Amino acid sequence: MTGGAGQRALNRAFHDLSGIPSAFSAVPMAGRTDPIIIADACARHGIDGAFSPAALHERYFEYLIEELPRDVPGKRLLPGVVELLEALRSDASVLLGLLTGNLARSARLKLEHFGLWGYFLAGAFGDDAATRNELVPVAAERVAALGHPRPLPTRTVVVGDTVHDVACARAAGARCLAVATGPVGPDELRAAGADAIVGDLSRTSAVLRLLDGLVDAEPMTS
Repeated sequence: MTGGAGQRALNRAFHDLSGIPSAFSAVPMAGRTDPIIIADACARHGIDGAFSPAALHERYFEYLIEELPRDVPGKRLLPGVVELLEALRSDASVLLGLLTGNLARSARLKLEHFGLWGYFLAGAFGDDAATRNELVPVAAERVAALGHPRPLPTRTVVVGDTVHDVACARAAGARCLAVATGPVGPDELRAAGADAIVGDLSRTSAVLRLLDGLVDAEPMTS
C-alpha cells in the first residue's frame, strides 16, 4: 500500500489545473479505475471539460514520483505478497498478469517503487477501459500476444481486496480469491461473490492450495 501517495498526487495535480484543493477527499477510490475516479471528481466540482485528461495525467505522474518516496503511515508491502509472487513465478504452469484500475504509467511507478513490477508478464490498466469489468479479457489477450496460451476464464484467478475485483472476475467468468486487507471485510467480499477469502497472503502454502483449488482441470488452449 502506498500510504495515500496516489490520492495526494491527484489532489496536487487537480489543484494545479482547477484551483480546487483536496478534490479527491470525498471520492471513493478503492478498486475503481482512474478515469472513473477523475470523472467523478470533475462532476462533483462542476468542472467537466475544464481541462484535458492528458494534462491532468502528466501532472499526476510528476507528483506521484515525488509522493511515493515519502515515509508516511500506512505505507508498506502487505504480508506475504513477495513470497507469493516468488512462488507463482517459479511455477512454469502459472502466467502472472497484472490487473489494475490505475493508469499504466502510475501502476508501473507504484510497483517499481516496491520492486514488484518485474513479476508480471503483462497487464490491463485504467487506460484500457473505463470499467474494471472489461479488464480481465484485455489482460488475457496481452498474455497470449506474448506467445503464451490464452488463459481460459475457468483457469483464471483474480486476486484482489475490493468488491470491484470480485465483480470483474465474475463478469469475465473467472474465479476470485479475495483478500480482506482492503477497505471491506470478509462478509462483504463473500456477499459480492468471492470464491474464496483469506485474511491476508502471509500463509503462502495455504494460499497456493486455494489457488490450485479454484482452477479446474480443463486444459488451456492456445
